[in-house]
Amino acid sequence: MSKVKKIKENDFLSISARIRVLETKLLTAERMERMIDAKDANDAAKVLGECGYPDLPEVTFPALEAMLADAQAALFADMGKAVGNDDLIDVFRCKYDYHNAKTLVKAEALKLDQDRLLLGGGRYAPAELAEDYRKEDLRAYAETFQEAIAHAREVLGSSGDPQQADIILDRAYFQELAALANQSGSKFLEGYVTTLIDGANLRSAVRAARLDKAGEFLRSVLVEGGSVSPDAIAKAKGSELGKVFKDTAFKAAAEAGAALAVPNGGSLTDFERMCDNAVMAYLARARTIPFGEQPVVAYLYAREAEATAIRIIITGRMAGIDGNTIRQRLRRAYC
Repeated sequence: MSKVKKIKENDFLSISARIRVLETKLLTAERMERMIDAKDANDAAKVLGECGYPDLPEVTFPALEAMLADAQAALFADMGKAVGNDDLIDVFRCKYDYHNAKTLVKAEALKLDQDRLLLGGGRYAPAELAEDYRKEDLRAYAETFQEAIAHAREVLGSSGDPQQADIILDRAYFQELAALANQSGSKFLEGYVTTLIDGANLRSAVRAARLDKAGEFLRSVLVEGGSVSPDAIAKAKGSELGKVFKDTAFKAAAEAGAALAVPNGGSLTDFERMCDNAVMAYLARARTIPFGEQPVVAYLYAREAEATAIRIIITGRMAGIDGNTIRQRLRRAYC
């Protein structure tokens, strides 16, 4: 395991000041409204110029994804160079690696070539990961990552159940996040990862209750590292989730989820949005901190949330979805 870094606030003086300027270009609630109310998807995309995105000569899904992928790559390269703390940046890159791992494991089981579904933005180049996976040589990768892939590969091969492979890789993903956050030396980043785990466990509890699959199944999908223990969540009935999460940022989301934690419990749209908003509320604390690693962490998440909002709005406009439905799918903006 890498040595835990010692963070000094003065190390972030320059980047913190620059992030305050960059925050003015984020997709605000006001800009989202203008995109939703624009004449069409092309006019909606023009608003993104104010956020620093290039013009899209033609608004198509592939063009949109290419633009967002380029922006993400540039963001990680810029922040990585400016921050000099790989663990801090890797917390945000890690999920793309695990998406790619899931894709490769399932594609192998189905005997399909799914390389087009691999995503950039992770710690490992997708093409190299795919090549090394097929050669069964992952020695150059993080130990937790390679062990999880080997285990998922074995379980899917023997059981034929892709959900079991996902559970193995999801558990490893959160384990790596916790380790990276700890190694970064940032208590704020550790709190962010704890918040993510709380949200993931709450979602799992609600979904398991809706499928009437509590007990052993729920215990198998819950992960360690949150502020609420998996044991407490597993023992609670769906209707008790509000009490279990009452001392967390997910209190309101858990209360909403408790009402839905029954078979055929209704739409999860509002519940999912409340979970995401709880994460954003945690990160919004960084806006009151003048300098340090906190503004960097919050900005990285804000850009991730921005990309999601752009996809929701632009694809919604392309599909002719009405403005109110699009608004219901959007999460709280950072600014």
